[in-house]
Amino acid sequence: MVLENFFVPSLYVIKGIIILDNDGNRILAKYYSQLFSTVKEQKQFEKSLFNKTHKGSGDVILLDNLTIVYRNNVDLLFYVVGSTNENELILNAVLTCLFETLNTILRKNVEKKFLYENLDLVMLIFDEICDNGILLESDPILIAQRVQLRQDDIPLGEQTVSQILYQGLNMLLNPD
Repeated sequence: MVLENFFVPSLYVIKGIIILDNDGNRILAKYYSQLFSTVKEQKQFEKSLFNKTHKGSGDVILLDNLTIVYRNNVDLLFYVVGSTNENELILNAVLTCLFETLNTILRKNVEKKFLYENLDLVMLIFDEICDNGILLESDPILIAQRVQLRQDDIPLGEQTVSQILYQGLNMLLNPD
């Protein structure tokens, strides 16, 4: 007996997380499946996605056999992509977690300028939420705490260049 259209549950819930600006340009995108294996295919998908959603404030759409939840904020569009069979509530929880974590980290300034200034933290947020398509965490407070490690507590060898430059600049401007 062959079962057609049988849905097999999977941990691989998320197919992609995307942030676009209000012109449809990619700020950050991370794909967790081979649906779009080239950058050209990803850009075409993002253009199509932007054209369908840029006038809305946020909702759920089906596009190219994918379920997509999205949210519009000031000059940014946030997307979480899942398969057609995926539960929209789970995808929406991921989207809400992403937005609320950014809201906390950026001190309620979730705008393009501040996102670019903290792109390293945004990448860490993506990694804390999802690993290879598997949802790891959906609590924005926990993710914000993990991402906002005090820079003083990080050993010098593990700091990013921007963290070291920030500390050096801080020491020059505020000699104690």
